[in-house]
Amino acid sequence: MSSIIQLLPDHVANQIAAGEVVQRPASVVKELLENAVDAKATDIKLIIKDAGKSLIQVIDNGVGMSVTDARLCFERHATSKIRQAEDLFSLYTKGFRGEALASIAAIAHVEMKTKQDQEELGVHIVIEGSKFVSQEPAVVPNGTSFAIKNLFFNIPARRNFLKSETVEQRHIVDEFQRVAMAHPNIHFTMYHNGSEMFNLPISNYRQRIVTIFSGKTNEKLVPVKEETDIVNLHGFIGKPEFAKKNRGEQFFFVNNRFIKSGYLHHAIMAAYEGLLKDGAQPSYFLYLDVPPHTIDINIHPTKTEIKFDDEHALYAILRSAVKHSLGQFNVAPLLDFDRDPNLDTPYQYQNKEAEYPTIQVDRSYNPFAEDKPNPSFRSGSYKKTEVQPNWESLYVGLKQTGQEIAEMTFENEAVTSSLFDETETEQEVRRTYQIHKKYIVSPIKSGMVIINQKRAHERVLYESFLTNMTVHQAASQQLLFPLPLYFSPAEITLIKELQPALESTGFLFETVHQDHILVSGLPVNVSESEVSIVLEELLSAMQDEIPNQSFSQNDTIAKSMAKSLAIKTGTYLSEKEQENLVHNLFACKEPNVSPFQKPTFITMSVEDLDKKFSL
Repeated sequence: MSSIIQLLPDHVANQIAAGEVVQRPASVVKELLENAVDAKATDIKLIIKDAGKSLIQVIDNGVGMSVTDARLCFERHATSKIRQAEDLFSLYTKGFRGEALASIAAIAHVEMKTKQDQEELGVHIVIEGSKFVSQEPAVVPNGTSFAIKNLFFNIPARRNFLKSETVEQRHIVDEFQRVAMAHPNIHFTMYHNGSEMFNLPISNYRQRIVTIFSGKTNEKLVPVKEETDIVNLHGFIGKPEFAKKNRGEQFFFVNNRFIKSGYLHHAIMAAYEGLLKDGAQPSYFLYLDVPPHTIDINIHPTKTEIKFDDEHALYAILRSAVKHSLGQFNVAPLLDFDRDPNLDTPYQYQNKEAEYPTIQVDRSYNPFAEDKPNPSFRSGSYKKTEVQPNWESLYVGLKQTGQEIAEMTFENEAVTSSLFDETETEQEVRRTYQIHKKYIVSPIKSGMVIINQKRAHERVLYESFLTNMTVHQAASQQLLFPLPLYFSPAEITLIKELQPALESTGFLFETVHQDHILVSGLPVNVSESEVSIVLEELLSAMQDEIPNQSFSQNDTIAKSMAKSLAIKTGTYLSEKEQENLVHNLFACKEPNVSPFQKPTFITMSVEDLDKKFSL
């Protein structure tokens, strides 16, 4: 039998490797930005068109490359970061695999311009699908410029699997923010479709975070700092009252590299124990500096997973440092067993200023006077008690004779009788009952129906919102004063896209600024205190997936708002509210399931009940 194993051609191997390294346009952005940081750049520009599908360009003023390096950098496993395997445990750079540029060049049109400071001319290289098209000298500024065009042009299946432009743009913004937060000593700029999204000047860590996540973030941050032999920890955590439903503002950086770690996240949640509402997620921006030989980064091509030598010690240090900061800045209550509670100032008098006591003097008082009035009585206040007449005197002079009563006439009994016969009146019977503040039971002809009140209300609200968005405009209640809500620039961009759909549900926006919006009107069933929660949960749901079809986008908005506004399990409902919910549910088009395809009610027949009692 002939041999069947053969070596793959380089361009095929590069395309296979690209599937691991380049999953979407955001992966290209991450690799190019990290290369620019490794090149010691102080100014990095990111230019995006069509969410990276048409163009991804990164321009830096770093050290640049020589002609030989410029050609060699596109070969597989070609890198300037390491020389031998031991170097993996002393890494101070972002990249080290030597796979990124080769993978990107295999699935896109790449144009690179680079020049070193000491050279007079740079080099201009064009590559299309791993094939070198041209290489020539060029007059270019110091540094390197990578332009990635037509991503996945030779892998149409991968291009078809990309999400909508809004979702891909969101992933690009996430990668940009992660690199920018790790390096506040670099000036970052980002442009999307010709408009500037971010302009982050050189600053410190706190200013960089505030610039990215809007000005209101500053008042939320509590500093954290701890230095040990194992780790040097610094950064910021969010105050518990500003916790959100989503995990969009949670960042760990190890040696200025963004990582994801459920274990370290659990340490943060343990420090916040007892301070957060159910389901709330705190914000944190924490930077951990550890010796490079104590971590292993070479686990996954995305480099977001790290193995630590001593995870348990790291967990304990992180938990105690966060807890200490929460207590030090009076965010968390402290227990003082030596304190005397009797000396505490009552709550209602805490901010009240002290008042001088008023003194009253009776200047007419003479202790040597002979006639001393009784101090317990004031002049004119004493009155002589009159003897009240006996109750029998009320009936004096009345004659009670049977003759007078007999002569009195009354109306005919038929006239004063009820208009309806007593046999026709039927006592009102209660039709619904609430069990454990979770289920509503209503009798039907064949038995009874048991309704989950939360899911039923979700279905009612969902169809109501969907009808308002697709059929007719919803009613809106005007606010006396516009309500300001602060969001990050990426969330503001998403709100602008969703604005027409939100206005059809009843929201009215007075203005939409770069870091906040002014809400001037709300849907009828949304209270002012619920607005921020509804919009945060909506943005969280929309950032995961937004299909291109308008109906699907409206469907996602209706589902998210119905989930946020539905009555929660444990809410007491009056009899009228129960009946109203039951009637509204069975007036829906699909009352059987909630918007998330879960059953809203079950029926139990009399036969089923009989079987339960059968011996």
